[in-house]
Amino acid sequence: MRAFNERVVLQAIRLNGSLPKADLARLTGLTAQTIGLITTRLEEDDLLVRHDRVRGRIGQPSVPLALNPDGAFSVGIKIGRRSTDWLLVDFTGQVRQRLSLAYAFPDADTLIPVIGQNLRALREQLGELAPRLVGVGVAAPFQLGGWHRMLRLSDTESDAWNRIDLRAEVQAMTELPVSFAKDTSAACVAELVAGRGRDLKSFLYLFVDTFVGGGLVINSQPHVGIHSNAGAVASLPLQTALGRDMPPQLVSEASLWELEQCFKARGLDPTAAYDERAMEPPFNADTSAWIAKAAIALAHSVVSATALLDIDAVVMDGSFCRPLLQRLIESTNEALGRYNWEGLWPAQVIAGSIGSDARALGGGAAAAARQLCARPRVVSQGRWLSRATSGLSRVAPGFPRTP
Repeated sequence: MRAFNERVVLQAIRLNGSLPKADLARLTGLTAQTIGLITTRLEEDDLLVRHDRVRGRIGQPSVPLALNPDGAFSVGIKIGRRSTDWLLVDFTGQVRQRLSLAYAFPDADTLIPVIGQNLRALREQLGELAPRLVGVGVAAPFQLGGWHRMLRLSDTESDAWNRIDLRAEVQAMTELPVSFAKDTSAACVAELVAGRGRDLKSFLYLFVDTFVGGGLVINSQPHVGIHSNAGAVASLPLQTALGRDMPPQLVSEASLWELEQCFKARGLDPTAAYDERAMEPPFNADTSAWIAKAAIALAHSVVSATALLDIDAVVMDGSFCRPLLQRLIESTNEALGRYNWEGLWPAQVIAGSIGSDARALGGGAAAAARQLCARPRVVSQGRWLSRATSGLSRVAPGFPRTP
């Protein structure tokens, strides 16, 4: 009960900003005495800080309490097919430091040593706060070499990545505990604890990247499935196989890889798919064509998911610019309007609030949750987050064989 009450108090402050004890008691339904005991413990653990007294109201001046940004830190590492990002994240979820490495496709012999170098660099930048770094979270595709034929990789290149245990590789570089999560599942957790999840209890999460992916939240908890692969929308078939050997999957219709290839075929820079150039000449014609095609495929997936899941909404985000995200959402909603929703509750696609950082932030949040939960006193935030991140690190010692 004590841990639950601490979680409630921290959640109230996270959602509402700094609050005096009286407001905390009103919002949480806890007694003033209980609030006093909880906030004292959290202050002793350096998870809460006091702000200046607020005067001018009737009664005694109030002292707002807020999350201490320096209370704990974690490092989130997103390893993708086009880039790797390292984020140093504080207790409020803010990014303190960021390092990035771009590539055409990661070479394991080159990337893995850089992971260790940047991890050490971020820890050194904390200085005297380094002891408050509680964990490292790695977010990556279950099989980084998956869909290698689309990427034009050889079987040898693909198998080399699929045999690597990324969590074990990173764990060998640090004494800090290291956790692993599927990249889109981690992004979904970031949206759950710091974005749309504050208002939505159940939603399908779509993340458009080099390859499209997703996650699933049911009753304010991520649903990861038996193989930790729930929400694997990339593999959704788009039509029946009648007259064909195999139906196409969503990954072949709604991934930025397809937009990259359109740019490349015209002698344009394929990396423009990930920034504002995609919306400008000479890229915008190909971008508009890709949006029209991707929206139809995404709408089919949304209707299919809605028929199986009673969800509040579909949250879409991605590693591209926000104007492109908005255009894609508008086109997807237009396509949804052409479906027959008889017998279904119509779903609406809305924009995620975090963007490209979601995967690394989610990985960092999962790492912080598990380690704060394990500490003898600093437990509450970890337990709150661990409810939202449970099941994300069942990938041991290797990866599932599902894509």
